[in-house]
Amino acid sequence: MSRSTAPAIDRSLAPRSAVARDGQPLSDSRAPTDDLAPWVARLYFSSVDAPATHVLSCGLFCENSILRIQFDGDWLAQSAEGPVTRGRDVILFGPQTRRMPVQVRGGFTSIGVALRPGAVRALGGRPEQDNADRLNDPAQIGIEREAWLDMLSPEAGPDVWRERMEGALRTLIAHRAAAPPDPVSVWFERVSYANPSASVAQCAADYGIEIKRLERIVRRDFGMTPKQVMRRARALDMASHLRGVADRDEAEALMLRYYDQSHLIRDFTALIGMSPRQFVERPQPLMTLCLETRQARRLEVLDRLAPGQSPPWLDRVLEA
Repeated sequence: MSRSTAPAIDRSLAPRSAVARDGQPLSDSRAPTDDLAPWVARLYFSSVDAPATHVLSCGLFCENSILRIQFDGDWLAQSAEGPVTRGRDVILFGPQTRRMPVQVRGGFTSIGVALRPGAVRALGGRPEQDNADRLNDPAQIGIEREAWLDMLSPEAGPDVWRERMEGALRTLIAHRAAAPPDPVSVWFERVSYANPSASVAQCAADYGIEIKRLERIVRRDFGMTPKQVMRRARALDMASHLRGVADRDEAEALMLRYYDQSHLIRDFTALIGMSPRQFVERPQPLMTLCLETRQARRLEVLDRLAPGQSPPWLDRVLEA
């Protein structure tokens, strides 16, 4: 399915962090400093105004574990362990194997750190298959909720938040003597961005590793099998295209990753929970925030977007 119509937008929401050219709210996301890049994929700031009675029903679908600091908004997430409610909090979201339904009442401000595959384990946490699709206690990687909430006071602003988070992460990495994630996971992450149609056997042959060892490492650091990681990457790239937060020049290549229209609809519906057409016709504000942050990182990893360069779908970053 090509994106022939503009994606639906919830006009009740007023972005305060960044906005796309078509008006969709976006995050203000940045790459980490070079010294943190082995463990950190992205730092972001998302802020949206909405009436206090407004209930946003959407979802999250992120391939990384993400440390989220939520200042406001009443959240309800349908996790692997059942419904979970949260307000002001610090939460370690595990990687999602499929879209996680989420509701938010009122506006919200959220800042966070997307961790690279294997970084949670490197910081002393559990393997990702034990964190996937769950809202986890950040204490497993040495994060103290109250200390981070105090450090990231709402009045400080995005630039101060990023500076303080990066400083705290440097201290944490040094304190935990965290080694960088497994080189196999680092390599496989890039492959999933560049060619998610590659077979597991071809990936193993290209890296010079036994298939069983590749499967064990990827399951541990991604929370899924290599085949599932590739299937998820294809769906996330297609979802990004449908929401208008992808490189338009890739549209034909993205379609060719699927055998035919029925293959696309079947895979997309299984992971996203709705058909591609429904995904375009219904507002997807939370999903779009996730997808846009991922696509910006993906294009940087593939050297198609210079560090600090604005992606083509961005209208502007707003002043907090």
